[in-house]
Amino acid sequence: MSLFYNWFFPALWAVYLLYWQVAARGAKSNERLEPLVSRAVRSVAFLLAIVLLMGHWLPIPALYRFYLPENNWTVWFWIGAVVNVLGLGFAVWARAYLGSNWSRSVTIKQGHELITGGPYGLVRHPIYTGLLTGFLGSAIAIAQVRGLVAFFLIFAVLWLKLRLEERWMRLQFGGVYEQYARRVPALVPLPLSRDSVS
Repeated sequence: MSLFYNWFFPALWAVYLLYWQVAARGAKSNERLEPLVSRAVRSVAFLLAIVLLMGHWLPIPALYRFYLPENNWTVWFWIGAVVNVLGLGFAVWARAYLGSNWSRSVTIKQGHELITGGPYGLVRHPIYTGLLTGFLGSAIAIAQVRGLVAFFLIFAVLWLKLRLEERWMRLQFGGVYEQYARRVPALVPLPLSRDSVS
């Protein structure tokens, strides 16, 4: 059983990343692409988050303190597993719905369309919502400080990416995007009366 606990999350994330690579084929050509530096910083942050989640050998004891009751670890594992699967499933739905407009970096595509249906009718950035939910699930399952550090690290880099993307969408789609932003929240599917990202 310990083998299952050790490999469930790495296997889940590996399947997700494999899907992402396969789904990347057929995306539209880029018309505008974010700077290399911001892409590199995000890649390093994701790598560091994975090391935090998977690393049992990091020389910082504070990272291995439990922030949830240690005696209920199995319960946290299964709660985290459900949250993780739901989050990644939501991201996959959003990726499939976005179709050829998707890109791993902030871009404006040739013939870029503003997608507002499906998961994009619930939140403006459902892939980010799904990813953050997935990382939150992993953090709950681990129940240690390193999981929280990984989650907040990913939140920070995705928030910066979101801000850039919002600026570009407003430049590309103008008032149409402003109306969409007033109607649909950025990350958490709650009612809005004004822009959630300024």
